[in-house]
Amino acid sequence: MSDNRDVQAEQENTVDETVQAADAQASAEEVEGAQAPLDENAQRIYELETALSEAQATVKEQQDSVLRARAEAENARRRAEGEVEKARKFALERFAGELLPVIDNLERAIELTDGENEAIKPLLEGVEMTHKTFLSTIEKFGLSLIDPQGETFNPDLHQAMSMQESADHEPNTVMAVMQKGYQINGRLLRPAMVMVSRAPSGGVDTQA
Repeated sequence: MSDNRDVQAEQENTVDETVQAADAQASAEEVEGAQAPLDENAQRIYELETALSEAQATVKEQQDSVLRARAEAENARRRAEGEVEKARKFALERFAGELLPVIDNLERAIELTDGENEAIKPLLEGVEMTHKTFLSTIEKFGLSLIDPQGETFNPDLHQAMSMQESADHEPNTVMAVMQKGYQINGRLLRPAMVMVSRAPSGGVDTQA
């Protein structure tokens, strides 16, 4: 009788162990089954994050390229505008320079004409009007007169052709203008040719 109980108990223990082993295996399989989707999701997230980083880097590079292209285009535009402006100013300076002898000749004609002669008064008035209109027209394009009579000698704008002692003028004063000078848009086109005073006991400093 006792032997039967022992056999029965042993069989029950074996069954329990089998059940426990089966439960353990099932639990392990459940854990593995749960970890597998987690690992796949993590891998997918990593791949997506990597792709996003690469896309952001590409966008950043393209943005930099666009900015560089815009900057280069703007610099090219400014250089082109500068070259056009230089060409325009150079052409205008050359044209204005060619007009100066015409102005000089009109002024000489006015100076040398006898204004008291009734026969040539109409002609003189016509020349004076032409000279005035001519100057007014070229002034619209930036040409300005340099007529420094009585002013202090300025080597940047005047060219001293002669020096003369004078007690009536301060040293380095323009006593006479032999030929008027001109500027165009603030740049010297032709210096005024002048006679400069000096003190009776000294010379003129044409660099003052």
